[in-house]
Amino acid sequence: MTDWGAFYDAVAERPPHDTLLGALDRFGEPELAVDLGCGDGRDTVELLRRGWRVVAIDGEPEAIARLRARIGDQGDRLEATVARFEEAEWPDASLVNSSFALPFCSPGSFDALWRRLRESIAPGGRFSGQLFGDRDGWASSKDMTFHSRAAAEALFDGLELERFDELEEDGQTALGDPKRWHVFHVIAHRPE
Repeated sequence: MTDWGAFYDAVAERPPHDTLLGALDRFGEPELAVDLGCGDGRDTVELLRRGWRVVAIDGEPEAIARLRARIGDQGDRLEATVARFEEAEWPDASLVNSSFALPFCSPGSFDALWRRLRESIAPGGRFSGQLFGDRDGWASSKDMTFHSRAAAEALFDGLELERFDELEEDGQTALGDPKRWHVFHVIAHRPE
């Protein structure tokens, strides 16, 4: 079982993910974004700072509590919900962001979640986030979803890949545990 409090403490001062920043740089005016697996809000806070309206979703109540504490009384453009991906509902949006969260969806639920995610990207909108590769150090987990490069690329058929970087390296988790990372960093655009 993950100690989410310790995890959130470890990542509290980290900047927004570069996939989110890269996607935001491709938009003109702020619109509506969905942040799936928002955690304590490092990406959500940046979206709000830039004037976006945000639907933030996370399965951990502590994540949403920390997000609300971070933004204080400036949450008039935020709808924050505690829900697992499989049960969550969200509107169509110009941006669907999911930083290091989608792999935590179980393999039996991933395809349905991915269909819903793709369908919710408005024409002209984008996805930004990460998928874990099949050589990731956690790939033996039966509760998480991993993809080969070809399978990951196939998820984006019909979308324009503006970024698709594959990273494979030894490193560590936010809590300092050694880990082999195999990650796809993605920004994808849905044509109008």
